[in-house]
Amino acid sequence: MSQQETHGFQTEVKQLLHLMIHSLYSNKEIFLRELVSNAADAADKLRYEALTNNDLYEGDGELRVRISADKEKGTVTIEDNGIGMTRDGVIEHLGTIAKSGTADFFKNLSGDESKDSQLIGQFGVGFYSAFIVADRVTVRTRAAGHSADEAVLWESAGEGDFTVETISKQTRGTEITLHLREDEKEFADDYRLRSIITKYSDHISVPVEMFEEGTPAVEATEDTEAVPATEGSWKPMNKATALWTRNKSDVSDEEYQEFYKHISHDFADPLLWSHNRVEGKQEYTSLLYIPAKAPWDLWNRDRKHGLKLFVQRVFVMDDAEQFMPSYLRFVQGLIDSNDLPLNVSREILQDNKVTTALRTAVTKRVLGMLEKLAKNDAEKYQSFWTEFGQVLKEGPAEDFANKERVAGLLRFASTHTGEATANVSLADYVERMKEGQSKIYYIVADSHEAAANSPHLEVLRKKDIEVLLMSERIDEWLINHLTEFDGKKLHSVTRGDLELGELEDADEKEAQEKLQTESEGLVKRVKDSLGDKVSEVKVTTRLTDTPACVVAGEGEMSTQMIKLMQAAGQDVPESKPTFELNPEHPLVARLNDEQDEQLFAQWSELLLQQALLSEKGSLADPSAFIKLMNQMLLASVK
Repeated sequence: MSQQETHGFQTEVKQLLHLMIHSLYSNKEIFLRELVSNAADAADKLRYEALTNNDLYEGDGELRVRISADKEKGTVTIEDNGIGMTRDGVIEHLGTIAKSGTADFFKNLSGDESKDSQLIGQFGVGFYSAFIVADRVTVRTRAAGHSADEAVLWESAGEGDFTVETISKQTRGTEITLHLREDEKEFADDYRLRSIITKYSDHISVPVEMFEEGTPAVEATEDTEAVPATEGSWKPMNKATALWTRNKSDVSDEEYQEFYKHISHDFADPLLWSHNRVEGKQEYTSLLYIPAKAPWDLWNRDRKHGLKLFVQRVFVMDDAEQFMPSYLRFVQGLIDSNDLPLNVSREILQDNKVTTALRTAVTKRVLGMLEKLAKNDAEKYQSFWTEFGQVLKEGPAEDFANKERVAGLLRFASTHTGEATANVSLADYVERMKEGQSKIYYIVADSHEAAANSPHLEVLRKKDIEVLLMSERIDEWLINHLTEFDGKKLHSVTRGDLELGELEDADEKEAQEKLQTESEGLVKRVKDSLGDKVSEVKVTTRLTDTPACVVAGEGEMSTQMIKLMQAAGQDVPESKPTFELNPEHPLVARLNDEQDEQLFAQWSELLLQQALLSEKGSLADPSAFIKLMNQMLLASVK
């Protein structure tokens, strides 16, 4: 009994359909690439399932995709004999977008069609791209291994809903018929379709076939021999050999780029790629791509990532994250192993020696690609860093074995360039270090401006010592795991002692010691006045133009780490800062001369609050600070 039901599209599907029809108009032909790509995936999935259940082939093991057009009706049909879908599968896959963070994606859309089409390209449109050229789409499908009368008919005009009906279909697989819009009839042309298949689908390992009409018999004449009639037949339009199994020299850049779009559903060309066949102790082929643009959901923790896994050219699984560390989750591509079992599962991959060896090898391969890019094309590497730099910063914490290599790929803003652009490597910094300098100095702050203008840099600026300026949320986390580079320790300019070592000359040291001795009384008075608001008061070695600053004591959490922990909802032990005074500053000299103890206490409090504001960017009680400052201003006016 045929049972027809009408279902409403998920809200996001409606939005996506509307956006695609309007935003992707300039590149309409990609609908065929997306649908052929899906059909090839269905064939791959059947091949894998049939390894353990040969009956799924139903006596037909020749997997293929067939494309046909009907000019009179204005239709294009894409048919495969792959895995097919059940009724539930149809409702799930053709009515919803099963992507985590989808709602967030739609919030990011700007309404500017050219910008949005880029975003949609990163989102991956798949089946719904049919509606770019069609005003009605009909899908007839039957899952492999199910009976003929368990097939399903799905139909929609791409508005708000779709219908699902149980039908009979003798062959397994999926047949999608596009009823083209009046102004898209150009696609109901064999020659047009053939050229698109050749352009986009040459690399697909399943034959993509079109029907070639037969020719009538030609009778013999005096000058020519008789030619027998030929029957029409389905002919493959693509090479139909897995691209990664071919020799590198036989694959063009265009083919590599199209294959990237096939596996990633990205619209842009990749930034770079690496194709390698390894033989010996382990046998595998890897084809790895670095995208040009970060995917929209790169920071979504539920986002699927990883490589496509093939075993002896048989597709096994998508998103095999076991082969790529999390900090390289932007890498796209595949790995084809000869050493893993065909029935491998995610659980088996988890603690498999072959997996570990392959992960190590492909990680090194990606780091090598990036090192080569950084060395040979600084501009291109900078565009990679802009897109993926923050993710790469997770590396030193995650990948101890490659910590130094990852550190070499990191880029930072620096006082040397005076720009906000993060384009200075640790190797650049080490090369420019002053004679006698043994540490790499850095500062972490809430923003680039806060870092660049921090009072903590004053003495270093005076001595022309370079400081790395860090202002991304992940930087404090990074620095906790990256404590040295090239044998040089990384040292925060906001911590305890600046440790300038040989960079201080004897005269400076002597003057500093003299100043400390002369200021002992002032330091004691300020400490007594502030009490337990500070852990210690001392004379500064880092300030030249600012009256005072606060620093984190040895072994204590930095301000940035405290903020990070609090943002994550964790309890942070209370810590009191070390308060450093600059006795040569007029305000501190004025404080030193103040005889009225109440006024002295108010000045000390004001300087402390100023220093805390400068360091943290906010105060626990800003209104109390404003009240105190107004009070002091009024007193000075009198």
